[in-house]
Amino acid sequence: MEWKKHAFEFDGLQEYLNRIDSKKTLLDNKRPIPNYALARIKESLTIEWTYNSNSIEGNTLTLQETKMVIEEGFTIKGKSLREHFEVINHQEAIEYVENLVKLDYQFNDRDILDVHALVLQKIEKDFAGRFRTSGVRISGANFVPPNALKVPDLVEDLVIWANSESLAFHPIIRSAIFHHRFVWIHPFFDGNGRTARLLFNIILMKEGFPPAIILKNDRKKYYDALNKANNGDYSKLLLLVLQAAERSLDIYTSHLYNTYEEYLPIQRIVEEPEIAYGMEYVSLLARQGKIDAYKEGKNWVTTKSAVQEYVTNRQRKRKLTN
Repeated sequence: MEWKKHAFEFDGLQEYLNRIDSKKTLLDNKRPIPNYALARIKESLTIEWTYNSNSIEGNTLTLQETKMVIEEGFTIKGKSLREHFEVINHQEAIEYVENLVKLDYQFNDRDILDVHALVLQKIEKDFAGRFRTSGVRISGANFVPPNALKVPDLVEDLVIWANSESLAFHPIIRSAIFHHRFVWIHPFFDGNGRTARLLFNIILMKEGFPPAIILKNDRKKYYDALNKANNGDYSKLLLLVLQAAERSLDIYTSHLYNTYEEYLPIQRIVEEPEIAYGMEYVSLLARQGKIDAYKEGKNWVTTKSAVQEYVTNRQRKRKLTN
């Protein structure tokens, strides 16, 4: 596979990657993370991961209901048995992926099939852990997945790329490419999205990043980004993965450095007298990844210092160009 640099570029990409790497360094400086703190953060993130990934595919269990199914084994009234199994399956798949992650891990076909088997166990046993054997069409997608006969070879090519050629890219760029190529191959009859969102995180987690969680509220943006990637433009998908990765890093570092209270809804931030920008503009900066911000539910949160830092850097750049 050949990748052109312009396919990933967007205004401020390098600054974004630098900011991500700085936060990753903060996290690394806290290693080894005390077990009690690590367990608390991981528990919260894995429940979010299961809830959001399943919700993107239509599961109607709420975050709290997902937590109750995982932690207490509750059955939620009015929810289908399949939706409960989707939660249990995904949580077991996360545990499997976490056990795979180590510095010298190499992707292989068997692990991909095993992750998929866990995603579909108890709900689609006939298809679990098996490549599709006929053509498929994806509702709303702007492409037709490749012929089923090509799937094993395409997956093998992706595995080779992930283990060797991809190493030239930043881990977040690598993970975004892997995610899209896997979904494009569409190797299974069902469960492709959930499997892709598990597998692409192996690339991040083996490099010491927390898992990047694509949020349910970004579902439309996510599918639009995948369609753009089908046409060779990875910028929107990369931005989405960057935002997801930064959000997880912020969750870790805020707990470990006790800075969580600094992140406030943008509406609150722009009320500060030191902030000269309005809510619409600051929200745009957050969506474009130009300031340190992440989503909580449907709302963006950021810090006053993040906005002030953007203003300072912008003024500095203006002076240099004048």
